[in-house]
Amino acid sequence: MGLGLFDRWRKDNFVDLSERYKKKQPSNEETESPENENKSDFSGSIEERRRKLAKRIADMLEKIEALSNQIYHLQQRVEVLERKAQGN
Repeated sequence: MGLGLFDRWRKDNFVDLSERYKKKQPSNEETESPENENKSDFSGSIEERRRKLAKRIADMLEKIEALSNQIYHLQQRVEVLERKAQGN
């Protein structure tokens, strides 16, 4: 007997983002070309991606913490209401 809280997170609702990643990966022919020997530009973009990813993760963690605090406060309110209801 579920409360339906996680019904929106069913597996069929997930989006597979790996296909887009796989399409962006260079083929073996492209990686062997002399144009791709300059790794400094490539590593710069990797560092930028890492920085952006780290920021996104930090933002997500902040949101999770805020939601966790909201859940805690709601639990406290429910406990107070339950005590009041039992006293009547």
